[in-house]
Amino acid sequence: MNDHQEINGATAIVTGGAKGIGAAIVRRLTAAGVSVAIVDLDADGAEKLAHEVPGTFAVAADVGDYAAMYAAVDEACTRLNGLDILINNAGWDHVQRFTDTESTLWDKLIHINLKGVFNAVHLAIPRLISSGGGRIVNVASDAGRVGSSGEAVYAACKGGTIAFTKSIARETARHGITVNCVCPGPTDTPLLGEIKQDERAAATMDAIVRATPNRRLAQPDEVAEAVTFFASAPAHITGQVLSVSGGLTMAG
Repeated sequence: MNDHQEINGATAIVTGGAKGIGAAIVRRLTAAGVSVAIVDLDADGAEKLAHEVPGTFAVAADVGDYAAMYAAVDEACTRLNGLDILINNAGWDHVQRFTDTESTLWDKLIHINLKGVFNAVHLAIPRLISSGGGRIVNVASDAGRVGSSGEAVYAACKGGTIAFTKSIARETARHGITVNCVCPGPTDTPLLGEIKQDERAAATMDAIVRATPNRRLAQPDEVAEAVTFFASAPAHITGQVLSVSGGLTMAG
């Protein structure tokens, strides 16, 4: 590893890589010459993508389960012969007003969106240090920056991911590891399609699009491009948060 990572020939783990933003990240990284382990709970989806994209392979795991992730990261790093890049993309959401939710939903959201990031980073850091440094990119959400009606716990998880990104960036900089965060706004993915099956959620999402200066959803490849930027950015870019939201949110 050097101060400006050349990612051609690098190795990466992408969580939640089977579809949507994750699949776009996998395709973008492999196009840049990266070998990629696709880690996803959707084993069939991950295998299907691995068959379509050269230089990839699938590893099935629940990111929120530490033991399962330990096995997955071990298998991935063995097959990759090391690790240079970790992309924490796995996520899930359910739009519902907080007072109408139950604690079982909170647990599921935290399990996937926050604990999943903790698990992967905890397991990857020693591998990255042994590789001489590397890049961690966490995919959060603009909901974590500004809040979002109907997504209180999801937003809390993503806000936690943003804070976690900055803290780990401070802890690992001396090892040549950068840690940055990409925050998509509403993005045209299968997950969004599932969310919009609920009429109230669909109305909320449509209102957000109308409030976006670009007047449209983000495309997965646009988010993937931002992720790839951080995966190859200079070592002096760390602890940063980049929104991909068509101007819906703007840093002050």
